[in-house]
Amino acid sequence: MPVTKLLALGLLLLLYFSIVFCNALDNRCWTLGDFNSPVLEQDGDIVIGGLFPMHYTAPETDHNYSERPQHQECSGFDFRAFRWAQTMVFAIEEINIDSSLLPGVTLGYRILDSCDHVHTSLRSTLFLVNGTSSQTQANADGSAKCLSSAPVPAVIGLASSSPTRAVAQTLGPFGIPLISYFATCTCLTDKKEYPSFLRTVPSDVFQVQGLVQLVSHFGWRWVSTVGTDDDYSHYGIQAFTEQLEILGGCIAFHHSIPKAPSQAQIHAILNSLESSTAQVIIAFANEGELLELLVEAAHRNLTRMQWVASEAWVTAKLLTIPELHPVLDGTVGFAFRGTTIPGLAEFLLRVRPSPKPESVFTNMFWEELFGCRLGYKDGGDSELSSLCTGSEDLMETENSYTDVSRVRISYNVYKAVYAIAHALHQLLQCGSKKQSSDHICKTESKFSPWQLLHYLKNVHFTNQFNEKVYFDNNGEPVPLYDIINWQKNDRGTIWFQMVGTYDGSAPHGQQLKIDEGLIQWAGGHNQVPVSLCTPPCPPGTRQATRPGQPVCCFDCLPCAEGEISNISGATECIKCPQYYWPNNERVSCVAGIEEFLSYHEIMGIILISLSLFGVAVATVITVIFFLFRSTPIVKANNSEMSFLLLLSFKLCFLCSLVFVGRPSPWTCRARQAAFGISFVLCISCILVKTIVVLLAFRSTMPGSISLKLFGPPQQRVFIFCCTTAPPYPYKNTSYQGGKIVLECKDVWPLGFYLVLGYIGLLSCMCFALAFLGRKLPDTFNEAKLITFSMLIFFAVWISFIPAYNSSPGKYTVAVEIFAILASTFGLLFCIFVPKCYVILLRPDLNTKKGMTGKMSK
Repeated sequence: MPVTKLLALGLLLLLYFSIVFCNALDNRCWTLGDFNSPVLEQDGDIVIGGLFPMHYTAPETDHNYSERPQHQECSGFDFRAFRWAQTMVFAIEEINIDSSLLPGVTLGYRILDSCDHVHTSLRSTLFLVNGTSSQTQANADGSAKCLSSAPVPAVIGLASSSPTRAVAQTLGPFGIPLISYFATCTCLTDKKEYPSFLRTVPSDVFQVQGLVQLVSHFGWRWVSTVGTDDDYSHYGIQAFTEQLEILGGCIAFHHSIPKAPSQAQIHAILNSLESSTAQVIIAFANEGELLELLVEAAHRNLTRMQWVASEAWVTAKLLTIPELHPVLDGTVGFAFRGTTIPGLAEFLLRVRPSPKPESVFTNMFWEELFGCRLGYKDGGDSELSSLCTGSEDLMETENSYTDVSRVRISYNVYKAVYAIAHALHQLLQCGSKKQSSDHICKTESKFSPWQLLHYLKNVHFTNQFNEKVYFDNNGEPVPLYDIINWQKNDRGTIWFQMVGTYDGSAPHGQQLKIDEGLIQWAGGHNQVPVSLCTPPCPPGTRQATRPGQPVCCFDCLPCAEGEISNISGATECIKCPQYYWPNNERVSCVAGIEEFLSYHEIMGIILISLSLFGVAVATVITVIFFLFRSTPIVKANNSEMSFLLLLSFKLCFLCSLVFVGRPSPWTCRARQAAFGISFVLCISCILVKTIVVLLAFRSTMPGSISLKLFGPPQQRVFIFCCTTAPPYPYKNTSYQGGKIVLECKDVWPLGFYLVLGYIGLLSCMCFALAFLGRKLPDTFNEAKLITFSMLIFFAVWISFIPAYNSSPGKYTVAVEIFAILASTFGLLFCIFVPKCYVILLRPDLNTKKGMTGKMSK
């Protein structure tokens, strides 16, 4: 790039000093040096310049600065470029005979060969803007009319981005419009560097967006890129890579084809293609630069690759030779919007060779097409080729020049010519005079190129193909593309099938339209090729990027517990909603199975039956004590306290019922509250009974105040103080293994254990006091029974804690109910069954003497 800019700057200075020198010599100008390159020209009131790559290979010059450089001709005649130039001539002639556009003004043209090279393009550009010697002399003599103050007020060109940049930098300071028909580099959008540049071809920014959408549409996340060492490839591939990575795609590798590649370099690129797992290749290059690489690929039978073409070669006839069919059959790519121009085919077929100077390009084309030598053409070896008659029939040939069924680049040239004509129409205020006048365009004064540039930027018209032609603020047209698929027809030749469209101006999501049923893929397959570094992870798994590798290369890991992925290629797993659980494959969330201790299952029925049985036993004992309430054994044990203790036992049995069934707000609130109140009441009663027993036997003096100090009122107050409110429970749900366990869980789990601790503290006090009175002299010592019952109580609840914490789901509730029932039955049987035995079976012991152990034996 620095060399190109320096060259452009040097030529710019040469042009500037040439103009100053011309103005200093009485407005008489002449060209410094000889310009012996061929020119296709026609004089007119306004002459439009044209630069076309008639040849695609420029000579490599070696300037030694010791002698004057000799002109060397370019090689490799391009039939398509000659058609583009002839389209410009056709459009100008069509405008000249159109009475509604530029009436009274004749357009001329001056067309030169750019050779698709920076040096040749700049040399031809300077010749255009300087003018020819014959033109300068004619203007000085007044024998020719020129409405423009510059020899060429506008230039149509060029085909490649790098030469276009150099020419645009040269013409920009002079305000000379340059309208390109094929230079698509995004770099040319910079209006500060290229102020006079416009184009009828969309910028690569739109093509890149379309290519990225195309690649994403077919799921190609792992692709390779091939380009050339020029601005078109550099900017295009860089933009494509950046946008593809944003969408999660990756570039497997990129290779740049040198300008003159060696066989070793070609083989190195193909070796990479063969070893790569990428099946799709994006190629930003023109057909001439790709030809050698593709020919070698055909020799290797490398037919598994799916080629994606940029607009530079997607419709290139040069690459449709039979040798390349196995490689390029199925190619897809973006092409500029094409159409059929009426009359163009007939115009092209009327071309004939001639010894006239303006026919030099036609003569080259004729000799190249028919493989003969024109007799009136200087040079050449008559022994090497036959003579051309000049009457050969173009209709019998099939090539890119005569194929005008749907022209694309030619259509861009056509639009460029008409854009200049419409701008001139506005600039010259055509149509402002009466229709009866012969000349209704104002031609009294000359205009400058920068004035034409102003009107060009604001031109807006609808052409005969119902397409709106205009330029945006960056000099860009409407971005319209056709999607082309290379298909082999019945004759064994390649034809370009349109399979979709892309409109860069449409809303996002509506830009790309493809009919996949029309596409034939590489290798003759009907299925879309797969190009992935790693196949998509199946549903139920997620992608995990491999360290140090592109994001397209990954491992597939199963989703974590409670998560699913229901699509292929998921990067993250989705957590199931509350009350839902993944299925075995972890591809969908299913409603969890609610699990709780039901009234209808065997375990629930057994526990309920035991609870009701305990209530029945306690009720029977209560009835027995009530019937025998006047007997000594009932009186001796404080009947009021015994009835209260039996009531607490019933509550303990009944509280287990609220633990069975579906948890609800009221049952959750009642569970721990009932458990805490009933058991604290029960142990408090037992503690009071123990204290009473000890005081009764320890009071040996008549009238002792011990029992008075702890009489019935004091006993009731003690029980009330010992019976505390349990923690406030909340409903909470948890799920595991696809089951929803319905349970009541404290907001503060420590509260439940504090209740157990408090009950345990009362039990320990009761046990300690009962243990102290176990040897009191009595036939029926209740302290012994209380001591034994406390031992059973401790055994049950000490074993309960680990069982409670380790039991899953509904078994946690079952363990708690079992502990309640077991401890209650233990207390009930140990304390009251011996008394019932005496009351019912040993009435002889149920006397005062029997209670004191003073019965005669």
